Amino acid sequence: MANSDASLEPIILTEQRGGVRILTLNRPQSRNALTTELIDRVRRELAAADADVQVDVVILTASDPAFCAGLDLRELGATGGNAAKISDAGIPVGHPWRPLSKPVIGAVNGAAITGGLEFALACDFLIASERARFADTHARVGVLPGWGLTSRLPAAVGRGFARRMSLSGDFVDAQQALRVGLVTEVVPHDQLLTAAVDVAVSIVGNDQAGVRTLLESYRRAEDHLVKPALSVEDETSQKWMKEFDPSRVAGRRAAVIGRGRTQNAGVERN
Repeated sequence: MANSDASLEPIILTEQRGGVRILTLNRPQSRNALTTELIDRVRRELAAADADVQVDVVILTASDPAFCAGLDLRELGATGGNAAKISDAGIPVGHPWRPLSKPVIGAVNGAAITGGLEFALACDFLIASERARFADTHARVGVLPGWGLTSRLPAAVGRGFARRMSLSGDFVDAQQALRVGLVTEVVPHDQLLTAAVDVAVSIVGNDQAGVRTLLESYRRAEDHLVKPALSVEDETSQKWMKEFDPSRVAGRRAAVIGRGRTQNAGVERN
């Protein structure tokens, strides 16, 4: 699929700083909304970073003004397009990409909404710009999560706050995200990448076999809770999608945009 953005810029920018690979979502005109093409590229770039012996840590960030505004509603509403990319035979249930053996730091520069929030939650931990905002608008649009949100969000912020976010669709600002444990640090916007790289460099300076074994130990320790939760979410999502009508998404899009502009100026996708 050709890049549909007006510019000819690549949809993902890559940069190597020592042992740190920086991946930047780069559809700024579309608030980095997720098309089929972008989802595929993210998966390929992360797999390449995991396989590269020169990479010890990955930072996932995005071009301003947003981190990721979720699935591209124009593509989804027109064809149901990227709904089919939520699950993939080569990726474990409940993950947007195949989990890496190396740490992934999310550097959230702006709004992370719905699918974008799920991208953020799939990172090992998050550092946020003061401009970061978070929202789950699945209920507003009439789609269901399939990338682990119903497991990872309550694990991060607690059962009650997660349900409040999902059922209301309201935005959470960076400071509130810090208070509830969604992010580990909030920094001035122009210092976000520096802060993320500083943490990444600290990780790079450690014994890498130990880092990766410890990361895997964290994941295995959570498996007894996470895997059943991801299976329930997948079952629910698959059942929902059997009766999914893309025109319903298209019909709700205007209301979502209008409400989103009120709460988060400049964000035009779920």
